[in-house]
Amino acid sequence: MKGEVLKRLFRAVASDDSQAIHSMLSVVVEEERKLGHTTLAEQLDNILQKSNQLSKSEQLSLVSPSKISSRLSEETLSSSSASKPLTLLSSKRRFDHPFIVAIPRERLRHHMVLSDAIEDRFCRIEREYAARDRLAHHGLRYRQKILLYGSPGCGKTMGAERIAWNTGLPLVKVRFDAMVSSYLGETATNLREVFETAVASPCLLFIDECDALAKSREDTQEVGEIKRVVNTFLQLLDEYEVSNGLLVAATNLTKFLDEAVWRRFDDVIEVPKPTESEIRAILDQTLASVEVGSVDWKAIVQKMVGFSAAQIVKIAQNAAKRAILDREELVIQEHLEASIQDVLVSHVG
Repeated sequence: MKGEVLKRLFRAVASDDSQAIHSMLSVVVEEERKLGHTTLAEQLDNILQKSNQLSKSEQLSLVSPSKISSRLSEETLSSSSASKPLTLLSSKRRFDHPFIVAIPRERLRHHMVLSDAIEDRFCRIEREYAARDRLAHHGLRYRQKILLYGSPGCGKTMGAERIAWNTGLPLVKVRFDAMVSSYLGETATNLREVFETAVASPCLLFIDECDALAKSREDTQEVGEIKRVVNTFLQLLDEYEVSNGLLVAATNLTKFLDEAVWRRFDDVIEVPKPTESEIRAILDQTLASVEVGSVDWKAIVQKMVGFSAAQIVKIAQNAAKRAILDREELVIQEHLEASIQDVLVSHVG
């Protein structure tokens, strides 16, 4: 906390000015949030909000009943117009959906099975973020903009969730269904608003299927509106430079990306399909909560070569469900083989 903020806080306490005290406490919360101490900032903010609610209830108890409802209505109107929480980034009047949604920390998946080389690259991003102040002291900037690419189901979204979990940043995901507008010029405006909000509040901004915003401008079949959106996206990537946030984009359509997009990112990581040893590790991890009987793992793994990580997890989960529904105590070879066949059939279909 800065010395000047401490002085102002102490003056407010010494003068017993409750309004000034609450104002300075809000400043302290924002200072901690800007420093990247998100957990501490949330805890302090919760304490402050409870104090505010208690204070308001005490004030209402001194007001006549006829004035209580009108005062509550005024406060509701003023708070709705003044506040702009991250999870409810202003939505247009034509629809009720926000442009971005916050993913609760308890829902973040962060246990990934990766090759040593890919694991090292993810760890490097997380270590640089943790050491961002030391890097800045030497005039260096941590990796802020990351592009993950690979086939569907390989773990790009989980990679973003894992980085958010390990850095402690709240993860917010762009809602394309709300942001992409058929109205000329509005999509680019919506995109800029998303970036402005992400810069203002430290978070991990996750842009899944970023090829929707970064299609090649050389494609003669695309309309001018798409090219304007790409230009805006490139400009925003250039301007995105914050002290306590991250941007992670993901795509499985690399051949459609504009050439200029690649060099806008600080790191570009391919998340490949799992190898045989990684397939076995994913199966072991997913089946850890159930008993496993006699299984020819070599044969099972061979049947799953070329599968995505998401498909392997699904097979293991379905095998466990079969064992439970069949009232058997063990997951056996037949459960896994039947689940593999289900995935193959659904994939062909």
